[in-house]
Parts: sequence; structure tokens; C-alpha cells
Amino acid sequence: MPASAAPPAHDQGDSPAARSRLPAVLLMAGSCLPILGAVLIAPVLPRLQDHFAHVPGGAALVPLVLTVPALALAVLAPFAGVLVDRLGRKRLLVAATVLYALFGTAPLWIDSLYGIVLSRVLVGVVEAAVMTCCTTLIGDYWTGRERDRLLALQTMCASVSATVFLVLGGALGSAGWRTPFWLYAVGLLLAPAMARTLPAPAPAAAPRPAAGPRPFPVRRMAGICLLTVFGGVVFYAVPVEMSFLLDDLGVASTGVIGAVTALASAATVLGSVLFTRLADRAGRRLPALFLLCAAGFLLMGTAGHPALLVAGAVVNCVGTGLLLPSLLTLAMSRLDFADRGRGTGLWTAAFFLGEFICPLALLAGEGAVGDLASSVGLLGLLTLLVSAALLPATRRAAVVPPGRVPEGL
Repeated sequence: MPASAAPPAHDQGDSPAARSRLPAVLLMAGSCLPILGAVLIAPVLPRLQDHFAHVPGGAALVPLVLTVPALALAVLAPFAGVLVDRLGRKRLLVAATVLYALFGTAPLWIDSLYGIVLSRVLVGVVEAAVMTCCTTLIGDYWTGRERDRLLALQTMCASVSATVFLVLGGALGSAGWRTPFWLYAVGLLLAPAMARTLPAPAPAAAPRPAAGPRPFPVRRMAGICLLTVFGGVVFYAVPVEMSFLLDDLGVASTGVIGAVTALASAATVLGSVLFTRLADRAGRRLPALFLLCAAGFLLMGTAGHPALLVAGAVVNCVGTGLLLPSLLTLAMSRLDFADRGRGTGLWTAAFFLGEFICPLALLAGEGAVGDLASSVGLLGLLTLLVSAALLPATRRAAVVPPGRVPEGL
């Protein structure tokens, strides 16, 4: 953290949040809400398509019901970060969680496909606030290795919850395409608990420099946000494309595909667990982590047998489980208390922009090289180049004097 601004008193591990596990549990639960929005209704999209088959443009609009929240989150998270710093973390989180439940359950009562798509845009808006607030509060309440551990736990919860929500969405979808939307009502249970349990951070505890307010550290955040966009593409490639890759190799059993998806999710969790066991200096590990992800992609891209494909996916997902918390902790280390909301919003936007770009990039690669497996291999080569390009920056960072934050990666 820059020497110009000391962290607030509660950032030293002596806050009520740091002395209790319940705030951490609530923030982890809140961090899973955008994941619920991203995957819950995937299993019922065919039913939704059939229901609105008579609507002009329905074939294009129905997929947006699933994807548009991520796009809205990516676009609006920076603005959510500004609101976080100006209005306060806790107040905005509680309000956004209530709105999440209201907008998320709206398709239960709406009969218009256009209205449902609009409600999903609003879900993305409040998801931007929820995700930014949760991550910012983790940075406010904890510091050092404990903060890193919780940021890694956030990744683990996201990976596990994605699999759980897919299963729940499929099970609830058997009762009708509207039924999974009831799960969004969980926000009405979380919001009162957050209001009662989460301590309010005290921004006044962070002294300002004598020269007046500092400008937001744009240069310090630009590189890590750009890298995070690419990291988002790398992170989502396996979850998005694994079923298609298996199908291309002749695996049509939904049970096998589900088991492989769970195995990949477990590998991501393993990577996050390994992150908590490593020493600090997340930035210096980035070349090795991108190299690990690249190795997984290259194995997947050249696999001629499902077993090799699964092995490559596991290698890649261990790497992404390490990569995501490394990128996030590196971003956090560059932010003072007064900047943390805006900085976290920018980082969140960068990551979810990568999620949105991922299938489009692989589709474009498929068009260029002929098939999906080769497109994944091409992504592996690009990831390898990124790993090599990061080496000089990490070497420069290694010689920066203590107490200073390098401007590069």
C-alpha cells in the first residue's frame, strides 16, 4: 500500500468483522449472487425459447436473458465503485441486495420477453453494486494474509456455487421455466442479516495527505485491469466450452459432462486453496500461473481422447484457481481506503468483461482455425505469450524498494 495514506484502524485486523466469522460468511454469500445470475437459468433456456417462440426476434432475445446481466455488470461496475466510495459500502450493499431479489424474481410475474430482458439488465446493474461492495468490504475489514485468504475463498465460493446453481437450476426447471427465478428471493434473507451484522467502515479514519485529495491512481490500475480482462477470458474458457469439446470427441452423456464440469470446478477450488498456502508477492507469480493455464489449453487443444481433454482442463483450472485471487490481491494492494471502491469496481468490470468476451473470442478463433479445439489451442499460445511478456515487468517489480508500489505490472 502506498506510504501516502495509512489504512484505517479497522483495516488492521482489529475490527468487529475481523473478530467474527459471520461478516465473512455474509460477504461470501453476497459474492455468489452474481454467479447465481450467470448460470442459474442456463438449464431452462430451451423451455424459455419454446415459450416465447412466437415473439419476433425471440431466438436472439432468449440467450440475452442469460448473458445480459454479465454485460451490464461489466459496463456499470466502475460507476458502482464511484457510488461505493461516495455513499458508503454497507448502505449500498444492503439496498442493492434487496433490489437484486426484486428484479431477479420479476420474471415470475412478467409475461413479456422484452420485460424479462429489461429485468435482467436491472439484475446486472444491482449485481455490479453487490459484487463491488462485497469485494471492497473484504479489503476494508481485513489485511495481509487474512485478506488474501478471504479473496481466495471468494474464488472458491464462486466456483463451487456455479456448479451448485447449475444443478439447482436444472432440478427446479423440471417444474417449469419460471421456477428457478424463485431463488433470487434469497436476497431478502441476506439483506437484513447484512444490515444487522456488517460493521460500517470508517473512512474518516484514513488520513488525507496534507497537500489535499489525491487523484485516483489510474496508471497504477490500468495495467492490472487490462490483464484482468484477459484473465477473465482464460478463467471462463473451460466452463463455457468444455461440454462442446467433449461433444466433439463423441461424449454425449449429460452425466459424464456433469461429472467433468464438477471435476473442473474442484480443480479451480484446489488452485484457490493452494493460493492461501503460498507466500506473498502475487504479482511475481503471474508469469508462472499464465504458463500453467497455457499448458492446460495446449493439452486440451491437441487432445484426441476425452481423458487427455479432462487432464488438460484440470491443469488449466488449477491455474485459474491460482490466477484469479492473485490478480485481485495485486489490485487490492495498489488501493488506499478512499480509492478502494472505485478500484474494485474497475477490477470487477474488467473481469466480467473478460467473461462476456470469452465465448465471442473462442468463436472468432474457431472461424479462423477451423474447429473449437484448435481455437482453444490458439488461446493457449496467446496465454503463453502473455506469460513471457510479463517476465520483464515482474523482474522490475522485484527490485522496487519496500513501501513503494510499482507502476507496471
